[in-house]
Amino acid sequence: MITKLKVFTIVFVSLISCWTMGQRYESQPYEVLQNIDDLEIRFYPPAMMAKTKANTGNPFSTLFRYISGDNKNNEKIEMTTPVYMYQEDGTSAMEFVLPKKYLEKDAPTPSAANVKIYESKPGYYAAVRYGGYSNASKVKIHTDRLMKEIQKHDLKSISNPVVLSYDSPYKVMNRRNEILVEISYADKD
Repeated sequence: MITKLKVFTIVFVSLISCWTMGQRYESQPYEVLQNIDDLEIRFYPPAMMAKTKANTGNPFSTLFRYISGDNKNNEKIEMTTPVYMYQEDGTSAMEFVLPKKYLEKDAPTPSAANVKIYESKPGYYAAVRYGGYSNASKVKIHTDRLMKEIQKHDLKSISNPVVLSYDSPYKVMNRRNEILVEISYADKD
């Protein structure tokens, strides 16, 4: 027989677990310049990025090892959002945004040869947002949606689309994903 105390304990532990897993991470800053229908036009300033590619295996694991201390300084680096995912030369690529403090000082040198650290260039981007867990079908649907909106509003894409994921796999509700593409943009104000 389940007592009220056991039920309370289960509910309390579940709520604490959800709160812990749902804690906020530092996010890459951007400025929203314009909202047009489903599109958000953004300006992204430079950010330090950690990038890896993988023909096989999981690029997330490689980057997670880097921020967990697999670097020349054995320094742990805080997780940030979003995680960038895309295809490059037929290979899965993934990038982590490094915390803002690494704009002012050098990021730790990766121990793994397949992790590259670089500073992104500033740029203008169009984005669409979608919820739930991301998969190939959703990526295609929302990439098509983004490209149609770009064409509809006479914008010009200058990069391939990228998937952005903002949530840990443990977060079930209110998940945030985006498709992002760099555009040629001049403010019309």
